[in-house]
Amino acid sequence: MFKDLNSIHVVAIILARGGSKGIPNKNIINFCGKPLMAWTIEHCLHAGVKEVYVSSDSEEILNIAQDHGAASIKRPEDISGDTATSESGWLHAIEVIGSNKIEWVIAPQVTSPLRTPEDIKRGLALAGSGQYDSIFSCSVAEDLLFWQITPEGILKSINYDYQNRGRRQDRPKQYIENGSFYLFRPEILRKYNNRLGGRIGMVEMEFWKMFEIDTMEDLKICEVLMREFLLKKEN
Repeated sequence: MFKDLNSIHVVAIILARGGSKGIPNKNIINFCGKPLMAWTIEHCLHAGVKEVYVSSDSEEILNIAQDHGAASIKRPEDISGDTATSESGWLHAIEVIGSNKIEWVIAPQVTSPLRTPEDIKRGLALAGSGQYDSIFSCSVAEDLLFWQITPEGILKSINYDYQNRGRRQDRPKQYIENGSFYLFRPEILRKYNNRLGGRIGMVEMEFWKMFEIDTMEDLKICEVLMREFLLKKEN
């Protein structure tokens, strides 16, 4: 049975650690005129998510989060290091929020700003459909042919047979889990200690929205895409 967004309890939990090796202060670096994290907060709010939380070990990040409309959750140091999992951060945040009535968590990635509130709305619509327990955002892998090197040092084609290449249009459609956002029921996260489990669904996004920011080169690429594909439409 489909449920309207207003009839289900959805919270957004945005993970934003203070440490970053690739780009110093990556989560709050200036991106097209705003702290990078601000875009993700605004995407959630504009999609109709009423409760948006930012979990961080950094007071500076939490203060900026509050300035842009999110509530703050101070994350303990023992789940804030390089080896800490996102799952541990989400579980801690759910415990702090302290509501047993949370039906869905939306967990967007700060470093994937090339989304829109409409992308999140489509994910929320799937959550409200009652068909799924967890959902991931994805992009179609159009004509991407992957290879890997085996332990023996031999190149091996992965998602197609190079000896029987065939026509591009005859290959089955394949999807890339792009990391832009996830949706999951809290009980799925607790049961599997995994963001995905149970009945899994997906939200398809345009291919160019899959780019994320881990290096300064990524930052420049994403700025060009943001200005060309998203900001131009607003002007």
